[in-house]
This record gives sequence, C-alpha cells and structure tokens, in this order.
Amino acid sequence: MPYPKPTRRSWAEPWKVKMVEPIRMTTRPQRERCIVEAGYNTFLLRSEDVYIDLLTDSGTNAMSDNQWAGMMLGDEAYAGSRNFYHLWEAVTEYYGYKYLVPTHQGRGAEHILSKIMIKPGDFVPGNRYFTTTRLHQELAGGTFVDVIIDEAHDPANEHPFKGNVDFGKLQRLIDEVGAKKIPYVSVAGTVNMAGGQPQSMANLRALRELCSRHGIPIVLDATRAIENAYFIQQREEGYRNKKVAEILKEYCSYADSSTMSAKKDTLTNIGGWLATNDQGLFEEARNMVVVYEGLHTYGGLAGRDMEAMARGIVESVDDDHMRARIGQVEYLGQHLIDWAIPIVRPIGGHAVFLDARAIYAHIPQSQYPAQALAADLYIDSGVRSMERGAVSAGRDPKTGEERFPKLELVRLTLPRRVYTQAHTDVAAESVLAVYEQREQARGLKMVYEPKYLRFFQARFEQI
Repeated sequence: MPYPKPTRRSWAEPWKVKMVEPIRMTTRPQRERCIVEAGYNTFLLRSEDVYIDLLTDSGTNAMSDNQWAGMMLGDEAYAGSRNFYHLWEAVTEYYGYKYLVPTHQGRGAEHILSKIMIKPGDFVPGNRYFTTTRLHQELAGGTFVDVIIDEAHDPANEHPFKGNVDFGKLQRLIDEVGAKKIPYVSVAGTVNMAGGQPQSMANLRALRELCSRHGIPIVLDATRAIENAYFIQQREEGYRNKKVAEILKEYCSYADSSTMSAKKDTLTNIGGWLATNDQGLFEEARNMVVVYEGLHTYGGLAGRDMEAMARGIVESVDDDHMRARIGQVEYLGQHLIDWAIPIVRPIGGHAVFLDARAIYAHIPQSQYPAQALAADLYIDSGVRSMERGAVSAGRDPKTGEERFPKLELVRLTLPRRVYTQAHTDVAAESVLAVYEQREQARGLKMVYEPKYLRFFQARFEQI
C-alpha cells in the first residue's frame, strides 16, 4: 500500500546539533511535591526538576560555534575593550543608532533611561506595559498610560498588528496633560504582554510624525524588534521582498533611542544596551552607567559577553534563522488551534500564550487562573511555563489595589535554537491533557507577596 503524499514539504532548522545537555523526566508524585515546595510558582522550581523549560526566552538561547569562538577572544581590559567597539559597530550597522551604552541586561538600560528622562508627575504612554519597564517608570515618579489598540486586549481577535498604538488615545493624553509632561512615548516591538504581537511599520512611522509635531521623543524596546521585523516582512504590504535586516533598520530609524535586552533576539545568555541618536542623552547615560553598571566600555559585562552579542546580532538578522525561529512557535500554536484550545491569536513571535480565563473559566481572576494553569502544566509533564496575568500585573502603586487585566495568560516561550520538534510535541500534548481535565482545576490564594515584581517570588496555596 503506497504512503499518502504529504500536503506540504517538511522544513528543518538551519543548524545542526554539536553539543547536548542531558535532561531528565521526573515522576508525577515528584512534580507534585516540587510545585508545593515552590509555592505553585514556576519561577521557584529548580531547573534540575524541569523537563522542558518554556519559562522564558531570556538568556536561555543556544549560542553558535561562532559565538563560542568569539568568547575565547574576550578582551577583559577594564577600559576600552576591543569587544565593546565590535558591539558598537554591530549595533550601528544593524539597528542604526549612533551611540551605545552597554548594560548587564535590559532592565539596566531601563533604569538609567528612567532616571534621566522621567520626573515625578510625568506620564509615559506605551503600547501596553512590560513589567520591569513600568516599574522603573513608576520608581522614577512617572505613570504609565496604555495607548495600545483595543484589539490587543482580545485574545481571539485576528488583527495582524495588535501591537499598534491607538493615536486617539495618545492624542487625548497629550491634550489632557500637555506634551511637556510626556518625557517620551514607549513602544515595544513585539509586545510581550499582548501575546508577542507586532507593531506595523506604518504605525510606527505615523507615531514618529505625531510625536515630532509635539516635540516628544520615542523610545523603542528593541528586545524582540527582529521578530517584529519578520512579521512586517510577512504581513505588511511592500515588505515581502525585503530582508529582515533592512526592515529592522528602517523600523528602528523612527525611534530616537532604544533599550535592549540582548538575552532574547541577539542569541546570548546575558547583556543589553541603551542606544540613542541623542548625544545629550548619551553623555548623561554614559556617566550614569558608571554609577550603576560599570565603566561605559563594559557596562557590567565581560569582554567575552560583548563579543558574543556582537556576533549574535549578525546571526539574528539572518532570514533563514528567523523563519525557523518563528516557525517553531507557529508549529506549537497551530497544534493547539487544531485542538480548539483557546490561545492568543494570531500566534505570537516568541511564545504561544494560553488564554487561561477561557480554559479555566470556572476560576475567578482573583484566584489567579493563569498561575494555576502554569502549575498544572508542570505537574502533568514537567513542562515549565509562566503566568502573564493578574499576578504579573501587580498592584496599583497609588491605591494598592490589585490590577486585573483583560488578558489572563500562560506563556509557553520557545528559547532560540534549543528544543526540537519532538520537545514541542510533548509540550503541546501536555496542554491538551490539562485542557481535557480543566473542570477539575482549583484556584490559588497568594500567601507571600514581595513588594516589587511579585510574579518572580510570590508563593501560593491551592484553594
């Protein structure tokens, strides 16, 4: 009997495995004990007790042989490391910014930027918050204002660019508080907390025009801007035949400055930067980095780390790499769509986001359904994911009341160049198994809450 012909030709990753790290599967009783000891918080699990780690793509990427070779060429001089200049050249060539201040990771850049640009009483509009970004803005005395389009708050909406800024919302804020009270507009591409959703080139270009009229700078969170560039290539008219690298540089050109967690797109395990075309901001940041991170030519990093970043930037804009990177996420997401499991749609860039409010519809948001779902996935299979809902949203700094966002999500994040298609199948099948048992799920109560960024260290008990 002849085999049926495939409906499409298979694709493969544009790399081959050269080194492996053993992982082990635990038993269900072991995992039940581990999650109780971790207070039902997947951040508090030991990595050795995790089978497939989809907690984050931050610093969990696999570096290439070229990057590892570069690590051996680290110039560990305290001042003027040659690797710093290699990094600066790469950032200028591919992101287009004139000036560079390295930091140990993205939040180091956010901290410095917030202290320089934000005054008490300021308002910082953005296309949905990110946890560390908003906290630094609040600690500097600012108030974050969400100006993302309404479609971003609907997980089932198929809008191709749910990371877009709503110009009506932004203009109303400008009219209400005045441009002088807005130190900058904060934009992210892609938007993590909206489900890894991209912003269109047309939207950022129009934002540039609006902000220029009012004299307001734009600061880009470029952490996953390469993934955003890929979505522009695939979804926006006029970009299909352009290279990702070309699209990235145009996208960044509409922002005055950018913060970067190089632990994501640029394929490294540590690192970040603040890049800008504003010489005045650069001079202040270059001075302040000495106080908080290290000298301006290392910013808390070893020379070898800066060299790995420089080489990772070149590799990260390769079109074949991006097709495989996004393709693996789409592969996981399409499985879940085929099984009618509620997820954020369209499928995001770095992760698949489960709609916990729909999956655990019987659990009120005050009992943290996304936190419960992440714990249940771990118990089922040893797959570690993370909550992106009420726990991550935290409390209003003025009222102390809990924030309950419309999106109550569990993020299944794919590290770059780490897991195979078989690992992805295991994760998908675990989601299906938990989904089929969803009516038995129980909510959680928080029994320990740290003051800042509580999702990292909070502890829970089952209700």
